[in-house]
Amino acid sequence: MPQAACGRTGKMRHTVPTASLRTVIRMKPFPVSPAPAGAAAACALCQTAGGTTVWRGSDFRLVRAAEPALPAFYRVIWQQHVAEFTDLTALQRLSCIDAVVLVEQTLRAQMQPDKINLGSLGNVVPHLHWHMVARWQWDAFWPQSPWSAPQRPVDDARLQKVREHLPALDEAMQHAFAARFGASRPEP
Repeated sequence: MPQAACGRTGKMRHTVPTASLRTVIRMKPFPVSPAPAGAAAACALCQTAGGTTVWRGSDFRLVRAAEPALPAFYRVIWQQHVAEFTDLTALQRLSCIDAVVLVEQTLRAQMQPDKINLGSLGNVVPHLHWHMVARWQWDAFWPQSPWSAPQRPVDDARLQKVREHLPALDEAMQHAFAARFGASRPEP
C-alpha cells in the first residue's frame, strides 16, 4: 500500500490512490437475487417504523428503539427491503455507514457512555439495519451484548436519568442528521 509522510507529525501513513477510490465508488453492488415475492410484505421493518422515528431520509431512517433496559438504543434502517450491506452501491454504503458514525458521535457527545455497541445482524429480521447502543458498566447486560441474558438487576434510578435526557438526545440527532443529510422527510 502506498505511504506518505503526514505533514503535521512527519509519521508515515497509508494512503489510498485517488484512482483506486474512484474505482471503488464506481463499483456495482454485489449481484443479488431479488427478494422473494412477498418478502417486503412480511418484513417488520417494511411494515412499521421499527421504533420512534427521529429522522427520515430518502435512503434510510433513524429510529430510537423501544428497549426499556437500554433506552439510548438507535437503529439506522435502510428504506428499501434489502438484506445485506453489499446489496447497496458503494455510495449508498458510504452514506449508510456515515449515518452510523454520526449516531455514535452524537451518543458519545450527549451521553458519555462507557461504550457504544454497533451491530448489523439481521438474522431475525433480514432487512438491512444497524444497531447503535449506548452502554454503561452499570447496565443490566454489561459486559455482554444487548441481546444476552441480564447480568444484574436493572438500575431503575440510572435508567430514569437516561430516559429524561432522551428528548434532548433525539433533538441533537435530528440536528446532526439534518446538517449532514438534509431535512427530515414526512412519514409516507
